[in-house]
Amino acid sequence: MPGPILIFDSGVGGLSVVPPLRHRLPDAALVYACDNAMLPYGTRPDGWLVERILAVCDAAVAASGCCVLVVACNTASTLALDALRAHLTVPVVGTVPAIKPAAAMSASRHIGLLATSATVTRPYTDRLIETFAADCRVTRVAADLLVREAERLLAGDEPDRAVIRAVMQPLSSEPDLDTVVLGCTHFPLLGERLAAAFPRPIRLVDSSDAIARRTVEVARGPASRLGRDQSLATAPGAGLARAMATFGFGEPSLLIVG
Repeated sequence: MPGPILIFDSGVGGLSVVPPLRHRLPDAALVYACDNAMLPYGTRPDGWLVERILAVCDAAVAASGCCVLVVACNTASTLALDALRAHLTVPVVGTVPAIKPAAAMSASRHIGLLATSATVTRPYTDRLIETFAADCRVTRVAADLLVREAERLLAGDEPDRAVIRAVMQPLSSEPDLDTVVLGCTHFPLLGERLAAAFPRPIRLVDSSDAIARRTVEVARGPASRLGRDQSLATAPGAGLARAMATFGFGEPSLLIVG
């Protein structure tokens, strides 16, 4: 019988893709795996990251017996997708910043990209902008601090509004900017708070539904759901367990990375 769908992220950000996955694949079993022991990914060296991502995903695929891997992490996707696809035998679905839909819906032709330092500066991101938003002005903001705030939110703590306002200020101060790409899967978890940091209505765009659509295309008959969905983590703890429970997952088991 085909295995479950495995969702991977450095932390809890990938949980933002779970609702659209469940909507489009209601009978699929899900396993969520996170490398929270090494959070955050966005500020780490590229070479180290590639090796770590390969090791963690290899361990998670073996532990879960999955039929498809969803890399619900923009940093990992823009850096290690090719390496993962060459290394693993299961199909791999990646996550890229939603530059194309944001450019299509922007009336002012000025969009923002809110992402980690790694994603903001990645050549992959440059190519997305050149291909799909060449006629737009794109204001890029490295927002690594928001990863921790999203983690705090799902652990049961209130995010720091001052941090959110400070991170968003370069975008909120641009009077003609009308669309913001949430280029990290952590950021949709803070959607209402990010919108509140703007002095005017703003359109926030993320990749979660596109990920779900692509997973439907590549998943080969995922198994029916049996009990609660499972979770794995490199550093299980009470705060993480609360975050997982919010999205219907059981308490995380320890993921041992060789």
